[in-house]
Amino acid sequence: MFTGIVETTGAIQSVTETDDGCRLRVSHDFDALHHGQSISVSGVCLTVERFDDDAFEVFLASETVEKTYLGSVAEGDVVNLERALAADGRFDGHLVQGHVDTTATVAEVERVGEDWRYTFSLPPEIAQYVVAKGSVALDGISLTVAERDSKTFDVAIIPTTYELTSLSETEVGDPVHVEVDVVAKYVESMLDGYLDGVRERVAGQ
Repeated sequence: MFTGIVETTGAIQSVTETDDGCRLRVSHDFDALHHGQSISVSGVCLTVERFDDDAFEVFLASETVEKTYLGSVAEGDVVNLERALAADGRFDGHLVQGHVDTTATVAEVERVGEDWRYTFSLPPEIAQYVVAKGSVALDGISLTVAERDSKTFDVAIIPTTYELTSLSETEVGDPVHVEVDVVAKYVESMLDGYLDGVRERVAGQ
């Protein structure tokens, strides 16, 4: 599990295509990594397979390539990095699984005083989970939805987030990974089960 508090950014050093996916080598400045460690790469939970002091390697299965944009990254691209939350760690963001729901597109970037306002397309398959003042993870960053309408949603970006994440490299038209708040999914699932029970009781009367 992750919190959406990006620890650092890395750069793609190499992309190696394979028959069943692709392998990424990503630079890092972590003090320590270990084999089998879970790491969020721009919001996608991946497993460290090889590493040294300067970079680590992860493998993208074909499903990951299809459902995320990591299969199309190129050497030099910047990605957000967060190691899985330690049991005794501080929980400063929100529950982030690293399971990307879909991708959205940057529709507008506006400077507002010292901050920035980003507008993203709102894919219809996640629209019911995106609410004003609710949490959403974009490229692995825990953010709060400022406003939304039927086609887009906005988030406000403070200078620290802008400087420490890949958002400073993101432009209009670029894709971002979206993971909605898993709590909303659990609530929906429980309500569906409850309503199914109500319907069965009504039908049996």
